[in-house]
Amino acid sequence: MLAIVIPYFNLLFFEETLKSLANQTDKRFKVYIGDDASPDNPKQLIEKYKGRFNLDYFRFQSNLGSISLTRQWERCIDLTENEEWIMILGDDDVLGKNVVEEFYKKKIEFDDKSNVVRFATKIINEKSGTVSESFLHPKWETASDSFCRKANFLTRSSLSEYLFSKKIYTKYKFRTYPLAWHSDDMAWIDFCEQKLIFTINESLVFIRESNVSISGKRDNKILKNKASVLFMTDLITEKLVLFTKNQTLHLLLIFEIEIKKYRKISFKEYLFLLKFYFKNFSLIHLSKLIRRILIHRSKKKIKN
Repeated sequence: MLAIVIPYFNLLFFEETLKSLANQTDKRFKVYIGDDASPDNPKQLIEKYKGRFNLDYFRFQSNLGSISLTRQWERCIDLTENEEWIMILGDDDVLGKNVVEEFYKKKIEFDDKSNVVRFATKIINEKSGTVSESFLHPKWETASDSFCRKANFLTRSSLSEYLFSKKIYTKYKFRTYPLAWHSDDMAWIDFCEQKLIFTINESLVFIRESNVSISGKRDNKILKNKASVLFMTDLITEKLVLFTKNQTLHLLLIFEIEIKKYRKISFKEYLFLLKFYFKNFSLIHLSKLIRRILIHRSKKKIKN
């Protein structure tokens, strides 16, 4: 059985989300809505859809998403029962009508072979118009290759299009970063362990970008950057063994660029990078880094 978990807060597009669940061609799923003490009470809307699919609604007494969005996800997952697979669906995202049907059709292919399953996606805007082509993926792919494609702007990725094994989730949970930015990226790397991501390209999840969504907002760039630096630090410290040498060198450069977006990089951070450049020796990359370190030190001396 499949659990579809909705960490609810915003009513604006929520009916379209519920409608997409009601329109599923296969009803073998249960929806768990965890209301994060939202000022927009959804009970009247939820009543409208009761009986059209299996649904549990729970209103939390305190808002947690503003403090830690990943903890809000986790307490919503705690509402689930004995389902083996979980999808966390945004309260503004929309499922194609055959998402659940395709999940069960393909289950024989990925059962016991994958801990993480994803669907193809399209981006939609505030008026529910599609603003992108379909983002398709290799049928089988390592989490490291998938992240590198995203980091190189060759694809996109967000939480709603993924399903994951509840058993593996219980082992790892989600890493906490500001705004939960990159928490899903790290989750797929953690959750996959030695297995591959399995993709279902035959159905679409529609991901909404709007001025009320975290990805669509422009006033949270500093927090997103802070999250990116923390995530990249964890990735470099713990996960480089999963990446090729060329991928690693590119990740090290991305880390440096993310820091420099909003502040100067520290000498301590340069030393952190230097250690990993030595481990993944490339004369050109190493010499360029040393040159940047020397420039950094000379500027600091002049300033002092």
